[in-house]
Amino acid sequence: MQDDKKLPDDLGTAHEVILVQSDTLVKQKEKIEELKKEREELLAEIRFLRSGKKREKFINADQLLLEFPEDKELQASLEAARKEAEEAIQEVTYIRKKAAKPRKVAADTFPAHLPREIVQVDIPEEFKKRIKSGEMIVIRESILESLKFVPPKLVVVEYREPVLAFANTPDQEIPVQGEANLGDKGRYHPSVAAQIVNGKFGLHLPYYRLQDMFASSGWTPSRSTLDYLTDLVHETTQELPKLMLSQIKKGRCLGLDDTQVKLIMPKDLPDKADGIEDPQIKRLIEKMIEAKKEKKDSLDAKMWGYSSFDSSAPYDIFDFRVSRHRDGPDEILGGYQGHVMADCYSGNMSVVLAPGSKMTRMACWAHARRKVYEHHESDPQVSALPLALMNQLYDIERRATQKSDQERGELRAKESRRILDRLGEYLEGPVAKSVLPASKLGGAFNYIRNHWEALNVFVNDGALPIDNNQVERLMKRIAVGRKNWLFIGSLRAGIRNASLMSLVASALRVDLDVGMYLESVITHMLRGTAKTEELLPERWKAAHPQAVREYREQERRDKADMAVVQAARRRVRAELRKGK
Repeated sequence: MQDDKKLPDDLGTAHEVILVQSDTLVKQKEKIEELKKEREELLAEIRFLRSGKKREKFINADQLLLEFPEDKELQASLEAARKEAEEAIQEVTYIRKKAAKPRKVAADTFPAHLPREIVQVDIPEEFKKRIKSGEMIVIRESILESLKFVPPKLVVVEYREPVLAFANTPDQEIPVQGEANLGDKGRYHPSVAAQIVNGKFGLHLPYYRLQDMFASSGWTPSRSTLDYLTDLVHETTQELPKLMLSQIKKGRCLGLDDTQVKLIMPKDLPDKADGIEDPQIKRLIEKMIEAKKEKKDSLDAKMWGYSSFDSSAPYDIFDFRVSRHRDGPDEILGGYQGHVMADCYSGNMSVVLAPGSKMTRMACWAHARRKVYEHHESDPQVSALPLALMNQLYDIERRATQKSDQERGELRAKESRRILDRLGEYLEGPVAKSVLPASKLGGAFNYIRNHWEALNVFVNDGALPIDNNQVERLMKRIAVGRKNWLFIGSLRAGIRNASLMSLVASALRVDLDVGMYLESVITHMLRGTAKTEELLPERWKAAHPQAVREYREQERRDKADMAVVQAARRRVRAELRKGK
């Protein structure tokens, strides 16, 4: 029997066997190292998921302020930034202290414009007798205020419309019509429909909860009535979101993103989509035919979000599509010539970079940083420097929060550009290149390399955003709503919902009372008493200051101030540690 462990007697053959075995051992060693690396990445990912962290945090005191001593110009910039940080802390702290108001006593805490209901507390009988005898007197009344909630009430408005006729032809009646309302014979005032739309798309309430809300006021509408009124609002107001979109496309920069929504399949479907001209309906039928073959009762549709980064067009627009196919962005962005911030999904890039396109593609630094952060524990030493550099980019952005576009652009050119150059050098250097390309951290580095040009666009213009977080926050409205209304019943409902969510989101963006805004929009567009341009949220806001939620504006200012202070304090602390 031949022994497979024994080398051949022939010297040449023996050498060949040794070479083959040696090559096998080298490959096995590489495979072992690769598996070890993969195991470390998986363990790091498990630790990351088990930690329950919701926000990306990478605060390394020694890396927050990276020093490049050979760069004298950068050192001068860093010194100026340190002084600016100290001044920012002092300025914001002083402003906040000056704005702080002393705590008021309970009697003065409720707004003066709220109606007062006087309740006269009766004096006990035993004291009344003593007052009557002169033994006691009433020296004063103390006032204690208690806030009471009165449920909203519904009112039936009776329009008594005169019916006229000529004296010689009394049978030929001429009615004098009052103001227009919604529904058959104007049964519903715009205020009712405004509350339904705000409840569904602003407060994310499904119809059965809206039923409960109205029932507490004495009227229990059916869910079909609520849906009917939602349809009527869409039919009345649909030109306003279209105007908002046209204004967005006149701007310099917009962001887009998408998220999944469930679309219910109808019972009856055509066998093919041939002969259908409407591309959206044709695409829907094609997708449903595919889903039917897979025996699905629903399909994964998409809700796209488009948000303007221009202050001249502060609008957020939603667009419902039956898939993530490029036809959605292609139609919406047709003719647009500005900057587009989006994730690097191939469908987005194929639209922005299509032949003849005049759009400029931008990539999101939040995506880039997140990819590195999620896998930094697999190789903390290699990932520490790029994360620290990206932290510095964001600290610069926080310092520029209250600056003008020109000042922000100058700050980016002075400081952000050098940090980007340093990051680019590192990613192309031997340390970053030593990371296995197939590893998740290597994939994160490759993502940044592949989209480097698009990631660097923001640094050339102070009006451009560093990331797409504004649009990602917008898409959370869909995620929250999806948990409540669960699914979309038809293409028509998807288009309707997208249009009405655009109105609600754009009103919230400029801190309006959504119910008041919607009632005014529905009323004016139904009755033709205002131009569509006058109903744009920011223009309507200027004419209706009583509908502005000032506390939201103050929250935003406070948040921006605190971001500046926190970034400044980190820089000061890092400098103090260096000096020790």
